[in-house]
Amino acid sequence: MKRSSTIVLQVIVVLIGAGAVALLLWEPQVEGRNVHASLSQIYFSDPFLACAYAASTPFFVALYQAFKVLAYAGQDRLFSRDAVKALRTIRYCGAAIVGLVALGELFIGLGDSDDRAGGVFMGILIALGAVILATAAAVAERALQKRMGSTYAD
Repeated sequence: MKRSSTIVLQVIVVLIGAGAVALLLWEPQVEGRNVHASLSQIYFSDPFLACAYAASTPFFVALYQAFKVLAYAGQDRLFSRDAVKALRTIRYCGAAIVGLVALGELFIGLGDSDDRAGGVFMGILIALGAVILATAAAVAERALQKRMGSTYAD
C-alpha cells in the first residue's frame, strides 16, 4: 500500500476519533431531559450515560488498533504477527461493544424512558456495526494468517 494512502486513512481514523469525542461531550448537554441540568447532574446521575462512556472505551481501543494496522501497512509490515494481533484486538473490541450495548439496552428497557423504541433502534444499529467490524477483523486476521503460512494464536 502506498505511504500516502495509509496517511490519508490514518487521518480519517483520527478524525473519526475526534468526532466521537466531540459527540460524547456535546450530546448529553442538549438531550431533552438534561437541557436545564447542571454538569454534575448530567454526568454523575445517569447510569445509561456511564454505560455509553464505558462502551466508548473499546471503540477508541479499536480505532487505535486500526491506526496501528494502517501504520504496519505503510511500513510494508502488514503480514506480521503485530498486525494479526491488532486485528484480533479489534475483533475483541467489537464483541465488547456488542455486550456493552446490550447492557445499555437493559437500562433502557428497565428505566422510565419516554422513547424506548428510538433508543433500542440506535442500540441495534450500533451493535450491528460492531458485529460487522468484528467479522471483518476476523476475516482479515485469518487471511493474514493464511498468507503468512502460520497458525499464530494466543
